[in-house]
Amino acid sequence: MNGLSGATLFRAILWLALTLPATVHSAVREIDDELRAKLKATISQATSFSDRYEAEVWLVQKSTVLARFIDSPQERLRILKEVHKAAKQVGLPPEFVLSVIHIESAFDPYAVSRVGAQGMMQVMPFWKKEIGRESDNLIKLETNLQYGCTILKYYLDKENGHWADALARYNGSYGRYTYSHKVINVWTKYWR
Repeated sequence: MNGLSGATLFRAILWLALTLPATVHSAVREIDDELRAKLKATISQATSFSDRYEAEVWLVQKSTVLARFIDSPQERLRILKEVHKAAKQVGLPPEFVLSVIHIESAFDPYAVSRVGAQGMMQVMPFWKKEIGRESDNLIKLETNLQYGCTILKYYLDKENGHWADALARYNGSYGRYTYSHKVINVWTKYWR
C-alpha cells in the first residue's frame, strides 16, 4: 500500500468518494461542505459504533444504498444512525433491520398497512396497549425502531437464530416463507 495505513487509505478514498462529481461514478453524488459537516457530526455522535472508522465506512456504504429511497443526505444519515443504534441495542445486525424496513415500508415513515401496522417497521398498534404505553407514536422513527427491533429479536431468539422462521413470525405468516425470502434476498443483494 505504498506505506499508507489502512485508515489513511480509507480516508483518502472516502474523501474522493465524497468530493467527486456524480458523473465520475454513478453511485457517488457530489457532496457539499454542509453535508460533509453533517456526516462528521453524525459519525461523532454515533455511539453504537465501536470506533469512528467503523462509523465512517458503515454510514457511507449504507447511505449510498438508501439514496434509492431517501433523497435528503441528512435524513439518510439520521435514519441510518437510529437504525444502527436500535439494532445494536437489542443485538440484531443493523443490515438485517434495514432489510426488514426495505420490504415492510420502503423507508416510508408514514406507511400504514391494510391491517393497521404503522411506520417503517410496520408495527401493529396493539403492542402499545399490551405494554401500557398507549400514547407512544409508532410513526416516530425512534419509537418504531425500538418496538420493531425488540419484536424481531424476540422472534429470532424464539426461533433459535433461524432467520426465515423469525421473519415469518414477525410478518404474521409463520409456516410460509414468501416474506422471509424477500427480506433475506434484499439483505443479501443490498444491505450486507
